[in-house]
Amino acid sequence: MNDLFEIAYHREKVASRRLAAQLGISQHEALAQTLQKNTTGSLDSLVIARRQQIIAEKERKELAQQRKAGVRHDKARLIQPPADAWLAWFDGATHPNPGKMGIGGILKNPDGTLTEISFNAGHGDSSEAEYRALISVLQAAIKAKPAQLVIYGDSQVVINDVNPTSTSAAKTLTTWREQARQLMAQLPNVTLQWIPRHKNAEADALSQRAVMQIPVDD
Repeated sequence: MNDLFEIAYHREKVASRRLAAQLGISQHEALAQTLQKNTTGSLDSLVIARRQQIIAEKERKELAQQRKAGVRHDKARLIQPPADAWLAWFDGATHPNPGKMGIGGILKNPDGTLTEISFNAGHGDSSEAEYRALISVLQAAIKAKPAQLVIYGDSQVVINDVNPTSTSAAKTLTTWREQARQLMAQLPNVTLQWIPRHKNAEADALSQRAVMQIPVDD
């Protein structure tokens, strides 16, 4: 009985319970009759085939889990920078959008010393604010002359746009993109990595603070 219940589909179990109640027979007998109706071969061959399906599905799920675990491992490995690398974070804020822009950035050397960047940047949209924040971080990094720099930001638009391999660069951001690329070319080893907003809180706070320093127009 357990074998049949293990390989039966949910709808077949439901149908067999109804059949058992109608005919006054055992659930095992009702399930056997239900399954027999769903196959042109013997009940034993159906059980074997269904067991093979269960094993194949289990293997498929295990493989999918392994692939997901591998992707997570690769992402974690990519995000982990070398111990001697400089790190930077950038963020641009606008209130509203477009509106007053605030620029925030942090440059951190391998010893843990931080350089903070926070200033108002006039009027613009969110992408311009993000780009100006990235450019400010790059300018600060060029002065520091790091051998390796990893820059984090939560703007997927800007990170994808400035990527030299990008095939879908936004035409409206051409000037900012070229400026950022020229600055990156002056650094021996620099990479950009996207992070979720909640992991960019310090740079975000600096950009928000900068926005608040901009007087509201009368």
